[in-house]
Amino acid sequence: MLYSSIKNTLQEVVSLLRQLDETEYTQPFHELSGSTIGQHTRHIIEMFQCLIDNYNNGIVNYDLRQRNKKIETETTFAISSMEEICLTMVMENKPLHLIQNINGNELVMDTNYYRELLYNLEHCIHHQALIKVALLSNDNIQLQQNFGVAPSTIQYKKSCVQ
Repeated sequence: MLYSSIKNTLQEVVSLLRQLDETEYTQPFHELSGSTIGQHTRHIIEMFQCLIDNYNNGIVNYDLRQRNKKIETETTFAISSMEEICLTMVMENKPLHLIQNINGNELVMDTNYYRELLYNLEHCIHHQALIKVALLSNDNIQLQQNFGVAPSTIQYKKSCVQ
């Protein structure tokens, strides 16, 4: 279920990217504090890549992402990167150590692969919501109904309708 949720969410981003040309993808948006859809997409992708790439060594540090400009400037490369994530993310749960630098201090904590996948899913949805705000005034872009909406919110709305 977690894997299918991630695949569906990444597919929503892919669907969006297929509607954008490189200019739209790299255009700074006031609503995004001057950042671009490409930069937000790169951030989503690199968080997943960081987790997957460090699965074998068991130590994840999201601060050490690659920050690959190609992901944030080329929609086709971003799409292929998301497709690669969907192909490589299916692995057994196992304990991991998460390293985070907070105010100059290194914090190390225990976590596990599934927990970090869930974190990355929620993180992706958060960035989708930001992207959605930037695109609200663009009538040419068709976003899926639940683009940028948390699964718990979707479930809550369904329960209210009944």
